[in-house]
Amino acid sequence: MAEREQDTDLRSRLVDAGVELVDEQGVGALSLREIARRAGVSHGAPRRYFPTHLSLLSAIARRGFEGLAAQAGAAIATHEGEPREQLTALAHSWLDFALTNRGMFELMFRHDLLESNHLGLRETSLPLFATLVDLVARARPDSGAEPRIVAGALWANLHGIAQLWGWGSLQLAVGVDGPRPLLRAALDAHLGPEVR
Repeated sequence: MAEREQDTDLRSRLVDAGVELVDEQGVGALSLREIARRAGVSHGAPRRYFPTHLSLLSAIARRGFEGLAAQAGAAIATHEGEPREQLTALAHSWLDFALTNRGMFELMFRHDLLESNHLGLRETSLPLFATLVDLVARARPDSGAEPRIVAGALWANLHGIAQLWGWGSLQLAVGVDGPRPLLRAALDAHLGPEVR
């Protein structure tokens, strides 16, 4: 039993080290050697717990999805029963997470990680998208549009805003001080103007 606890502890330390590293230096810094160094183990130790580099990166990305889901869930809960307001809260929390956790956000949506589905990464990411689909369906019940397609377009729009804002491109192009007007425009574009 003690050995199992030690294994769990070391596995967790490796993931913690990876989370810290991606937060500080970005995705490019996530080498097995550097993660092992930060965790205080030999450079070969990660292979004992994570057979491939992708499996360790997936474990780190999973933490990101868990953090984003918790943040989005808390934001949605503040507007119980109001789908448009919940979608707005979700969009704001998504963008806030993306801009404050740029390296993690980039890692989380890497196609190779999601496609490989190490550690069930898709099962961690898809519920958040399902929440987006559900909110779109409830916000536009009579639109006739497929909620999954509208949610996908909105999701792509949110990612684009996050990426272009993070690069500084949108500020130059549209001349706004913050991304909130862009989020409002994206929601209006995909859901129709808000009726007050």
